Amino acid sequence: MLREIAATRQVPGEPQRRWFTSSSIDLFVWLDEARAPIGFQLCYDKQSREHALTWMKATGFSHMAVDGGESRPARHKGAPILVANGAIDAARILEDFRRESSAVPAEWAAMIEDKLALLALDR
Repeated sequence: MLREIAATRQVPGEPQRRWFTSSSIDLFVWLDEARAPIGFQLCYDKQSREHALTWMKATGFSHMAVDGGESRPARHKGAPILVANGAIDAARILEDFRRESSAVPAEWAAMIEDKLALLALDR
């Protein structure tokens, strides 16, 4: 189940962010001044081939694979980066989120579920 990380780093000049994590999912939610969600990033399949599905009110969805920086033989681990990856199973991601999201504020979870459901319909 997702649990909130209370001491989430805030970046000056950027919207406030909240972070929820579990063994398989990380969820970041960005908030406006009224504390309403303006975006989220759902990082899933953390134990295998991690991906990041991001939705921002101003730009819509993007979907990226996470390159963990570990595929560099005989070199130190690099910093994780996002790389292009269009393949997505939105219905499975929605089910995973529903199973894990009981600790996410209900209005935020409902908004995220709505966005994921619309994405699943498009696929």
